[in-house]
Amino acid sequence: MRHPLRFALTGLCVLLTGCAGPGTQQTSTAAPVGANSVSDRVCAVSGEPVRIPVGDVFADGEWVRDFYSGRKARVENGRVTLAAAPGAEGLILLESVEAEQGQFQWAGATVYFVITDRFANGNAGNDNAYGRKRDGEKDIGTFHGGDFAGLTERLDYLKELGVNAIWISPPVEQIHGWVGGGDQGDFRHYGYHGYYALDFTRPDAAFGSEEEFQQLVDEAHERGIRVVMDIVMNHPGYSTLQDMQTFDFGGLFDGFEQYLPNRWGDWQPESWENLHAYHALIDYDHPDWSHWWGGDWVRAGIADYPEAPSATLDPIKGSLSFLPDFRTASDQAVDLPAFLAAKDDTRAVQLENATVRDYLIQWHTDWVRRYGVDGFRVDTVKHVEPEAWAALKTAAQQALDEYRAEYPETALPAEDFWMVGEVFPHSVTRSQYYDAGFDAVINFDLQDEALAGAACLPHMEPIYAGYSESMHGDQPFNAMSYISSHDTRLFSSEADSDTALQKRAAAALLFTPGTVQVFYGDESGRKKGPNGSDPYQGTRSDMNWAELDDTATAETLRYWQTLGQFRENHPAIGAGQHTQLSQAPYTFARQTRTDRVVIAFARK
Repeated sequence: MRHPLRFALTGLCVLLTGCAGPGTQQTSTAAPVGANSVSDRVCAVSGEPVRIPVGDVFADGEWVRDFYSGRKARVENGRVTLAAAPGAEGLILLESVEAEQGQFQWAGATVYFVITDRFANGNAGNDNAYGRKRDGEKDIGTFHGGDFAGLTERLDYLKELGVNAIWISPPVEQIHGWVGGGDQGDFRHYGYHGYYALDFTRPDAAFGSEEEFQQLVDEAHERGIRVVMDIVMNHPGYSTLQDMQTFDFGGLFDGFEQYLPNRWGDWQPESWENLHAYHALIDYDHPDWSHWWGGDWVRAGIADYPEAPSATLDPIKGSLSFLPDFRTASDQAVDLPAFLAAKDDTRAVQLENATVRDYLIQWHTDWVRRYGVDGFRVDTVKHVEPEAWAALKTAAQQALDEYRAEYPETALPAEDFWMVGEVFPHSVTRSQYYDAGFDAVINFDLQDEALAGAACLPHMEPIYAGYSESMHGDQPFNAMSYISSHDTRLFSSEADSDTALQKRAAAALLFTPGTVQVFYGDESGRKKGPNGSDPYQGTRSDMNWAELDDTATAETLRYWQTLGQFRENHPAIGAGQHTQLSQAPYTFARQTRTDRVVIAFARK
């Protein structure tokens, strides 16, 4: 029998986990638009006054203001004359002088995605939770210390950036130990990213306490920032030597105890071995695997657990990167897994006549019910049956309603629970996932399109027009677009050392119709870190706080802040319909019933 957990990470597969979909290999084979000639396509901007058509957006005689410079002009014969401010990269951002901040719409939102462990360390006391250690080398897959407290301390930074929603990596308790990282087993890979869950009912101690999580949510809400929690219903984390010992599940082959220290997680490979070699010590047919999740909970191909086919052959029942696959489609009532039933600090309790799906929905929505979380970013959507997502959305909305009823004095940003799904690959199109409860689906196309737009904004016109036309069709829908992510690449790697491109990328992204996602450090040119034999690890480098005072970085950050605040003030930028008004200067409008802007780009 082929045992996926035994063979996982032994050089037969590449570990791509800790991503939006472990093992889905979310790389794009398409070259970024203009990537081979981007230096030739960078357009020079003009600081001279230009005549900007405003169509019927602003009436003759109406006074408008350039948000970037604060300069005002009066509309005459359907035009205004203004010059782009120094440092504006040719942009003139027109709003009515009487404009007030528009009412929030998710389609106009700016979502800031943070891998909590790599963002900011606010409490050094939790850095070595559960006895985890840094490796003393490149620390590719170890915990780096970022936590809820650090995130809370940086909320004003996010507010200044125009962020009105923060997507945090899964906060739940992770496997305590490590697995071998990459196809070469060349680093210890812990669950720092949040996608290796052990106990879905508690925050990981390395991220902080329940009280610190509540403070994060409350203080975000005080600033008008919604909290979107990353969740996983497709799989839990791997088994590890440390967890096998701590929770008394699984077993070793007879005689192999001599190869392990008293603390199994401290096992070291021999000089000729890599970090995958510990699998040879483990008896994956041992009867004590019943003490783990159990075969009625997951497909794993060990002991008496059912086999899990490849996710390529069976997306719903298949295993991603040999991770245990939850049996969410099963209608069989199950007991609480043995290791959770014996775990002292879990909030998991036995549910009567509950299926695996029932437990997982209860565990995830309890975070809404207890803390007032505003939304879910849902991982690996296409690898779980649509009925599960519809049930999750209904339960999450009910949980939010219950929270609001219990805490009526607490001002929450929204009444409607929001769900965005990760379906790779997905473009700006209305698919069946919207009928399964999703308010938006992540768009993977923009990353390959934005580089040309950063070089010269007019290159975005067919993209903007196409997105807007699709989203405002007969069945309107929303999508969330990005230029960097934790499991593809960073825009800073595309821009290399070109600070102008890094700066101009703000316009290409933030003017995109629909919801946009800023990956932490997009605004500051955060560079890729070490990755060993897993190229995606490098996208999760530590936030580059120390570089923010550098002249070029500070200028780029100010630019992102200005454009971000303009977008926050005007939901029409994302939620409104797009209309091109002119080619020279490149000018377009975005309008909703209650909000309107005109954006011009003056080039030489």
